[in-house]
Amino acid sequence: MNAFLKLWGVYVRWTARYPTIQSIVPFIPIVALWAVIAESGVFPRVFLPGPIEVAHSFVALTYKGILPDYLQDSIVRLVVGAAVGMAIGIPLGVLVGLNARARAILWPILLFFQAIGDIAWLPILLIWFGFGLTTMTFVIVYTVLFPIVLNTALGVRTVPQDLHRAARCLGASRARVILEVVLPGALPNIITGLRNGLGFGWRALIATEIIVGTSGIGFLMFDARRAGSVVEILLGMIILGLLWYVVDGWILAPIERATGQRWGLVTQ
Repeated sequence: MNAFLKLWGVYVRWTARYPTIQSIVPFIPIVALWAVIAESGVFPRVFLPGPIEVAHSFVALTYKGILPDYLQDSIVRLVVGAAVGMAIGIPLGVLVGLNARARAILWPILLFFQAIGDIAWLPILLIWFGFGLTTMTFVIVYTVLFPIVLNTALGVRTVPQDLHRAARCLGASRARVILEVVLPGALPNIITGLRNGLGFGWRALIATEIIVGTSGIGFLMFDARRAGSVVEILLGMIILGLLWYVVDGWILAPIERATGQRWGLVTQ
């Protein structure tokens, strides 16, 4: 018991000094269990390689330059698709949130197309654009768009009308009311929509790369399947999980918390 308490004390001190350790510790039992099962011989190593083999594959693919290039391709595609989705989704969400007539016309259309999954577009996109960047970009934009539009519209509608009227009484134009009152008030919802949209877009990107890609992490996994390389498939899965964990937990979540603390105190 004393030994456990000492270890716990060391853990608390180290996590307080290095918060990153707290994010890594939960994965240690999972990796240990994986290693034990792989080493036990319950499954052939060709079907379930261990963490050491995956680490060797990571080093080899990185040394060859394959993994950095594929990872860069996936990230660039996601960033471009997310940027286009934001450029379309935020103004559209503001319009839907502010204008009752636009909301009456556009809201049913948005709900209709939201129900059509992004992957459902692939057959017709392949006929229209073929196997290329245009198809993948369309899927990412389509996936990112709806969470941003719907959350932006929700955020805009939660900004009290009293703030609109107060700004207009002080001489603010319609554009300044939108830029200085509506958008800051809706920003927490916009960030939440962006966070959800990027999560959906990341999964849609990988699925699209598996089906139509010629590079990227999804293509790496699919190409490994054709070669029967389970170790590279596992490597791709781990990279996907770790990358999104870093992006969501260390970038998007702090931004969401910061905007909620700064601008999320607007109440009706």
